Amino acid sequence: MLSFKAGGSTAFETLYERYRAPLYRYFARQVNAMFVDDLFQDTWLKLIHAKSSYRADAPFQAYLYRIAHNVLVDHYRRLGQPARPVATDDLDPADASPGPEQAAAAAELRAAFSAALALLPNEQREAFLLHEDAGLTLEQIATVVGTGRETVKSRLRYAVKRLRQSLDEQREGAARQR
Repeated sequence: MLSFKAGGSTAFETLYERYRAPLYRYFARQVNAMFVDDLFQDTWLKLIHAKSSYRADAPFQAYLYRIAHNVLVDHYRRLGQPARPVATDDLDPADASPGPEQAAAAAELRAAFSAALALLPNEQREAFLLHEDAGLTLEQIATVVGTGRETVKSRLRYAVKRLRQSLDEQREGAARQR
């Protein structure tokens, strides 16, 4: 980012390639599919416009996700209430499976996880995605969302608990149907 700020022509391309997929997933797992591209592009535009004011106080990744978080908050405000996330099966293609049974089981698990993720409260879902998808630390997430480290820790704990409960319930339901 410092190179981009200084006018490095390929620096932006490097940043974009490195963070394109995780940032896209961040939005895809939080809003309706019709909004993802706009929010994604808006984040990159805001980053470009903010390059002159960038300070290397924190890792670039935290800076980028802070911009993305603000874009998401603005989106929620415009809607009046947040949109529900959509299934993300097509965003994370599975590795080649040895057979159709394994592929079906993997697809079922991804669908169950997407459904469970969609049921989380927005704050918990965002903390979970920033931690698991983006790989941010608790301190970085706290900076991104503008809250304390302990609050983030609590949100993560509740998110994981709810995800486990939801997946367990889905497994039990599937086992009863067999």
